[in-house]
Amino acid sequence: MHIISLKMLRDFWRKHPDAEQPMRNWHTITEQARFGSFADVRRNFGSADYVAPFTVFNIGGNNYRLISIVRYGDRKIFVRWVMTHDEYDNWCKLHRQGKV
Repeated sequence: MHIISLKMLRDFWRKHPDAEQPMRNWHTITEQARFGSFADVRRNFGSADYVAPFTVFNIGGNNYRLISIVRYGDRKIFVRWVMTHDEYDNWCKLHRQGKV
């Protein structure tokens, strides 16, 4: 899979240094994967969720969330947001209200 953008991950782990290794691990696994469907994502990341239209990855022992758009046909993952668990809780409220 082609991940767009690694810069977003780097920016996040500069603020949260303990997130760097889990984010790098996610990136390595994902970059080498060939996801054809959400079921394929779940085989590699059992805690991944689909929150239409986003795929949400739990990273670093449930400490961080990576919210993405996965285009299976193009083999691309667009990283939309990277956040802490608390920030994700707030994002969920906004998503339910249709503000995201």
